[in-house]
Amino acid sequence: MDKTSLIDKVQQMANKRDYLLQLRDKPDIGGLRLDVNQALEELDELLDEFQATFPEEKLS
Repeated sequence: MDKTSLIDKVQQMANKRDYLLQLRDKPDIGGLRLDVNQALEELDELLDEFQATFPEEKLS
């Protein structure tokens, strides 16, 4: 995978973070809230690692 493809894929994942935040705030998701929180934590970790590896790249 080349750098451009990697950046595009990470950007796509970053764009889905807002959806996860909205999902987490819904009162009717019950036990799935734990999974959503875990997904957010892992996504944030991935985005932090991406920024550390490619500090010149800015995700929108």
